Amino acid sequence: MRRGTRDDNRLQRPPSEATINTDAGVVRGTRGPRVSRWRSIPYAEPPVGQLRFVGPQPVKPWSGVRDATVFGNAAMQFPGGARTGLGVQAVHEDCLTINVTAPTAPATAPRPVIVFIHGGGNLFGTSALALYSGGRLAVTGDLVFVSFNYRLGAFGYLDFTEFATARHPFESNLGLRDQVAALEWVRRNIAAFGGDPANVTIMGESAGANAVRTLLATPAAGGLFHRAIAESVMNGALSADDAARFARRCVTALGADRDSAPTLLAEADAAVIGRAVGREINRAMRERPGFMPVTPVVDGAWLPEHPADAVAAGRGHAVPLIIGSNRDEGTLFAKHLDQLPTTPDRLQRLFDQAGAGHTERLRAAYPDWDTPAGAIRLGGDYTFWRPSVHFAGQHTRHAPTYVYRYDYAPRAMRLTGYGAAHGSELFAVFGFGETPAGRLLTAPGGRRDLRRVTRLIQGHWTHFARHGTPGAGWPAYTPGRRTLIIDTAVRVNQDPEADRRLALDALPRPTLGPTEPPE
Repeated sequence: MRRGTRDDNRLQRPPSEATINTDAGVVRGTRGPRVSRWRSIPYAEPPVGQLRFVGPQPVKPWSGVRDATVFGNAAMQFPGGARTGLGVQAVHEDCLTINVTAPTAPATAPRPVIVFIHGGGNLFGTSALALYSGGRLAVTGDLVFVSFNYRLGAFGYLDFTEFATARHPFESNLGLRDQVAALEWVRRNIAAFGGDPANVTIMGESAGANAVRTLLATPAAGGLFHRAIAESVMNGALSADDAARFARRCVTALGADRDSAPTLLAEADAAVIGRAVGREINRAMRERPGFMPVTPVVDGAWLPEHPADAVAAGRGHAVPLIIGSNRDEGTLFAKHLDQLPTTPDRLQRLFDQAGAGHTERLRAAYPDWDTPAGAIRLGGDYTFWRPSVHFAGQHTRHAPTYVYRYDYAPRAMRLTGYGAAHGSELFAVFGFGETPAGRLLTAPGGRRDLRRVTRLIQGHWTHFARHGTPGAGWPAYTPGRRTLIIDTAVRVNQDPEADRRLALDALPRPTLGPTEPPE
């Protein structure tokens, strides 16, 4: 087992082989006493060479038995982005692979399936992160857990179609197309792993949650999933104009013009493209606070309209939804990922873009916005809470919707100023508290609280995956915008912090060009 990918089988005897026949060939995974695993099964052809900026292509069948016991590559990203735990995964354009974890015990009926989409701002991350192991969740919920890699950054979320030629075809929304291809693989193959293709829940966090929101409005994803869980949706869906503006900036940063761009994009070293685009991404996010330049594109075809607009009009997929955010979303970014509007000067630029009326309302709702702590709170709420509650208000008109706010923070996270930070709910979702690192995080005296919160969240998430509703005590969002507050003491609030929600909801969508109307 590779360093940094230690998982729930670490105390067991050496597992025996587990072979499964997929539609492209036979794969061999590992079978342990509690869970069995198959890693890095290709769900599309490697997007290399002429396939670099083309949608995912069907896998060519292989002969013999393909090894699926170790992780392959993460998607192209900046050095060190593909952390697995103690180690860092290799990155390569050949990254379109999928992982399956299932209880080893025999089932009396096909098991529900959770398909997890990792976060990382569409810039970094990997399904090989040890936290995303999924073994504890699979055993707790008696379900099949699936994760996968998809193209990131320049290779998954920039729209270079303006520069396409007959020799060098470029397509839009490649990361989104990859996600649909992975779900199609699940529909075709998951029964062989004991899963139920008629009971699939998509679940994502941060950029993965935005992927969930986007898939709810993607026509090609219809029928591929039946429930959805979105944890901390980020602002993210570019207009075609914004996408084209940003692509031109990136081409210029690469030293190309309109004539040379097709060849350069198709043939240049992937790391060279990644570095140049990365610099432009950072520059754009600082110029226009709140603008996310690497997100799905409203291209009129794969994504016909903004997800919020599609769902509001009843043109999305009307499946049950759990959606929510964390109380202290901004702290992680203020300390480590300095790109969001979490400082007073960036917020002032956000206010300048929004106009005087919006600024007055925001300042009244966040009177301490010009202090470090107040700016972090406002920036985090703007980036993650705002799109979550806005989307919940649209989706609840057409399908059952359940909203949470995650307030729980272990003592160590409170003392270090993180609080209920962005992504911290994943500790409970994946049972992180039972690992050595989780026990260290909750010392001294917090292990019991994290166990209680873990049981609560895993109970709700797995009940939802099986039945389409969370467990007892969690009412639907409407009427009254009822929200489950998850902490050491769990409660239901009616429209928590409504003044802030209303002030944020009136803001226009972040854009690189002229201001767009509110979501």
